[in-house]
Amino acid sequence: MRVFLYDTTLRDGEQREGMSFTLEDKLKIAEELDRLGIPYIEGGFPGSNQRDMAFFHKIKSFKLKAKLVAFGSTRRRQVSASEDINLQSLLKAETSAVCLVGKTWDLHVTEALRTTLDENLRMIFDSISYMKKHDLEVIFDAEHFFDGYRFNPEYTLKTIKIAEDAGADWIVLCDTNGGSLPSQVEKVVSKVRNVITTAIGIHAHNDTGCAVANSLAAVQSGATQVQGTANGYGERCGNANLFTVAGNLVLKMKINCLTKSQLSRLAEASHYISEIANVTPDNHQPYVGRSAFAHKAGLHVDAVSKRAETYEHINPELVGNSHKVLISRLAGKSSLIMKAKEFGLDLSSSVEEVQQMLKKIKQLEKIGYQFEAADGSFELLLRRSIGQFHEYFQLESFRVVMEKRAGGEVETEATIKLRVGEKRMVEVAEGNGPVNALDLALRRAISRIYPYLDQIELTDYKVRVLDAKKGTGAVVRVLIETTDGERVWGTIGVSENIIEASWQALADSINYGLSYKKKQKRKSKK
Repeated sequence: MRVFLYDTTLRDGEQREGMSFTLEDKLKIAEELDRLGIPYIEGGFPGSNQRDMAFFHKIKSFKLKAKLVAFGSTRRRQVSASEDINLQSLLKAETSAVCLVGKTWDLHVTEALRTTLDENLRMIFDSISYMKKHDLEVIFDAEHFFDGYRFNPEYTLKTIKIAEDAGADWIVLCDTNGGSLPSQVEKVVSKVRNVITTAIGIHAHNDTGCAVANSLAAVQSGATQVQGTANGYGERCGNANLFTVAGNLVLKMKINCLTKSQLSRLAEASHYISEIANVTPDNHQPYVGRSAFAHKAGLHVDAVSKRAETYEHINPELVGNSHKVLISRLAGKSSLIMKAKEFGLDLSSSVEEVQQMLKKIKQLEKIGYQFEAADGSFELLLRRSIGQFHEYFQLESFRVVMEKRAGGEVETEATIKLRVGEKRMVEVAEGNGPVNALDLALRRAISRIYPYLDQIELTDYKVRVLDAKKGTGAVVRVLIETTDGERVWGTIGVSENIIEASWQALADSINYGLSYKKKQKRKSKK
């Protein structure tokens, strides 16, 4: 059995609140979905806006392996299919397949379309048969099918039977309001399977948190197409997450929808698309989230180090993910040894050193440090503890001056004094705030010695107050995220002084970045 994945990120996914794709965004996402091996990619609604029409014209030169689909609706009431503007725009998109959405719930026919039930049936038949005359593959999206079936099953079944009679290649049952449960979906799809012979698909929304489960239930009952979106993007609570669906179909249900090599790109595709969409990745997303195979409790880590399946339902490499050990006060010796191994450090024979490190970590956590999101600082802590880290600069002092003027403008200036080896350096920089000014001053001071510093960029800065009861005198935790275009790392600083906490995190971020670049340089010379 094969199930065909149908991605609608570029249309239905973009309906998520706050999400908007440029033409270039849509082209990049389509390319990524094609690389992943998604067989159907819905490119948009050409009848609704010029950008989507431009996408269909531009994407032709990309020569995708996937089948590109243009989305539209059935003809308007009292208008012939050949004169319907929406249907004409689908033809102008020049795709080999189209998806037509039609009403199947009598409530929507009479209240939303303001037409008769018979006219709606004619609209469905005319639209599909017109597209078939142009030799197009037609996917009929039966909108609100499960709600319609609940209230008027006889009419709802008529709508898909007329779609079949018109020549539809696929009939996709839509849980548009997302209110169905898996047992209901399974029952209805089984019924439909006995009414029509056309291939069935499922389009589930996630308003009850059941979109993936409903999609799998439909497959178990005979559906062979699953529509969904990357990372579950979509209106309200989102759509079925196509990456979770793919993982479950292949690895749990042994159903062919992606090859093993395609499945191993799942995590990479998820993260890439989230970057293009400018949405923070969900680290706890099944299969592809960075924390999907993360272990924190010492008992779990100890078991995983001996046999991974004790606390992991699959090998994370199958979906392009990896194990992750989180270091905290819950960590034991096994956790620390496994984490050090990720950094290329073998601490398995250093029992006393490991005990001392654990003690130090717990002391630091007691005052507010938290290394789960600060792998960079944690690796530096380990390397410094065993004398395997060379500091790239030594701070003598820094001073930050802020001046608020009567006109409202604020100026910030940082002066930094430090040493790199025997060289003493003093630099001054202005910034839009104290951390920015410090960052610029530090970079000016050492960039001549470390020219690859210009590849290291701060991408995120977070401050958390750890004891709000102390007001402005509270201890704060600063987390900085940094990238060099290839890797992303986190660093941390904790202090009652927000500037000092920021400096700790900033200095670690630069030190870590420079050490990684130096490792790369050594490898390239070998």
